[in-house]
Amino acid sequence: MNRSLVLPAADIVLAVLAIALAALCWNLGLRNTDVPATGDVPAYTATRYVGPWLFLVMLLVAGAGSAVIDAVARLVRRSRRV
Repeated sequence: MNRSLVLPAADIVLAVLAIALAALCWNLGLRNTDVPATGDVPAYTATRYVGPWLFLVMLLVAGAGSAVIDAVARLVRRSRRV
């Protein structure tokens, strides 16, 4: 197996997994609460943001971006060498 193709492929797989995990963490980072109407106050939905989950999303997206940049750099370097 050619090592110069395995590492970029692993970077792309890692990036896809990181983005999928980031989507899951984003859903965990948003909490919606339905508040019923009381008296003169109408019903509404309150959204609460959970900081640690959203911070993890930011780290995962940054890591996925770095992995894609690394994969592209390795492929460009390989094509220039051949």
